[in-house]
Amino acid sequence: MAGLGPAIHDLFAPDGKKDVDARVKPRHHELRALRRPRSALTRFLMSLPAAVISLFVSSLPAFADLKLCNRMSYVVEAAIGIDEKSATATRGWFRIDPAVCRVVLQGALTADRILLNARALGVYGASPIPQNGSDTLCIAPDNFVIAAARQCRGNQTPAPFTQITPTRTDDGNLVAYLAEDSEYDDEQARLAGIQRLLVIAGYDAAPIDGVDGPKTQAALSAFLKSRGLSAEIVQSQTFFTTMIDAVQKPSSTGLTWCNDTPHKIMAAVATDDGKAVTSRGWYRIDPGKCLHPDVTGQPKQVYSFAEAVDGENRAIKYRDRPLNWGGAKELCTRESKFEVSEQGDCGTRGLAATGFAPVDMSSGGKTLRFAMP
Repeated sequence: MAGLGPAIHDLFAPDGKKDVDARVKPRHHELRALRRPRSALTRFLMSLPAAVISLFVSSLPAFADLKLCNRMSYVVEAAIGIDEKSATATRGWFRIDPAVCRVVLQGALTADRILLNARALGVYGASPIPQNGSDTLCIAPDNFVIAAARQCRGNQTPAPFTQITPTRTDDGNLVAYLAEDSEYDDEQARLAGIQRLLVIAGYDAAPIDGVDGPKTQAALSAFLKSRGLSAEIVQSQTFFTTMIDAVQKPSSTGLTWCNDTPHKIMAAVATDDGKAVTSRGWYRIDPGKCLHPDVTGQPKQVYSFAEAVDGENRAIKYRDRPLNWGGAKELCTRESKFEVSEQGDCGTRGLAATGFAPVDMSSGGKTLRFAMP
């Protein structure tokens, strides 16, 4: 992940680009004239849940819709905050694939401020998107609309939101981009997103650079063949869903973690290449899902540690003991995302010494299933 510093960029959309998530109905402008205008906050709260927003290409221009466009090599989920007249509401999650734009609010925007929280899917491990916004608002694990988003209740948790200032495009819409330091265009972002998932699935498509070549094509062909898929599916709008489903299932190659518990699991992996031991984490594995950590090269030894956590990432205890899966090999970790190549004196360096278990990779592939005792 080194060298990637994703940021929110407010840019003009390329001319002629079609919106893949517009929901403009015939005579839309006439219907608006017959209705009393609602505030942005009211429309925001009355909108359909994020998961059921239709995805289709529209030939009609939208009227001042707010769009988020993803030029990252990750499939992301976004939550939007609306500040209007001292009231703040949040709504999410909007899933946005690489090189895709999605409407998150329709109609003329009168909000005082627009705020954003974005995260990569758990399949990528620790989210590469910095979570350091200056506003703390409430979110929920699944699709949500929260009317009073500064006081969390129930299963809601506080999360940092960043204020954004979208740019108005020539068609009257507002757009903001999610981008990486690599500054991919749409074509590069989509290819880099495919490369990244191929690597997670155990295929050698590195480097992840959004540049096509024989190595990427060979990895993609091998992936399609192993799943019995035709080449045409690569251009479909559902291809990232197909790839994510594939990497969340056990594989005959590489290391696979599978979560058979009802809890969220955070896992870390370590590799010994004969010169140094590098530990890396954390990878989020949702209940009933599998995940392939990015173990590259031909390490002499692989180690694994996993722990069940609650909604606030606190260790879950079972019979008064932490519910985890590890061993006697002490390696360095920290609470947040980490990659550590020097394993000595963990405590004096502000790190935690965590017990990892060796993984037998002699057969070329290993699936570790985490289950309740």
